[in-house]
Amino acid sequence: MSSSASPSAVPDNAIPAATLVIMRPAGGGGPDEILLVKRSATMAFAAGAVVFPGGRIDPDDHVVAERHGFAPDDVEGAARVAALRETLEETGLAVGWPTLADRETGAIRQALLGGALLSDMLASRGERLALESLVPFARWCPNFKEARTFDTRFYAVAAPPHGHELTVEEAEHSHIFWASAGETLAMADRGDVSIIFPTRRNLERLAQADGFADFSAHAGDFPVELVTPWIEERDGGAHLCIPDHLGYPVTSEPFDRIRRG
Repeated sequence: MSSSASPSAVPDNAIPAATLVIMRPAGGGGPDEILLVKRSATMAFAAGAVVFPGGRIDPDDHVVAERHGFAPDDVEGAARVAALRETLEETGLAVGWPTLADRETGAIRQALLGGALLSDMLASRGERLALESLVPFARWCPNFKEARTFDTRFYAVAAPPHGHELTVEEAEHSHIFWASAGETLAMADRGDVSIIFPTRRNLERLAQADGFADFSAHAGDFPVELVTPWIEERDGGAHLCIPDHLGYPVTSEPFDRIRRG
């Protein structure tokens, strides 16, 4: 029994968010490495799980997006800004800000964490973000009663050069590391790390590509449609399922084996 469609309505309580898959060539060759963070055990959502950097869309993200040519109510533009801003806040990596010098990154990060507005910073510096460098490839809105509901847009981007050490923002995360999608899945299978259902499905999709260019081409072959997993009886048991036409090599998993949030 299979299905190719899932519920497409976004719940009223869904929190708009964005996440960023940052890819860089591996030093020893092989598939690209991806920047991942481990969430703090005290967080309300996905506590202790390994995830991609990202977070909720703030009102100022819409302001920045509008100044970059997006319509005031265009969530796509605000999501791109949020993905870049949250990554800088969470990891110290300034993605999509090519005019920001390496030596300035720490101060800008701390200012953002202290409540400064990205729109004010960009305006005072007369600079723009490279929002076009992000490759959209997915949009997920899992709706589980035991977890917060996020309407999250996923983007991929090539890692920018940087000479400073990346560190986690300790209020939300406990660890930061680079690993290929395949390596991360193997760690999860060994029980070394914990990953939630959307992260696993997207890592499986990323593992099909050798690098950023390859994955960008793959992303262009599939539509970005809202993914809301649903429960379906398959092979005598309940499975959590996603559509089968969006580029994911695995589209269902036994419900009793997954981590949802």
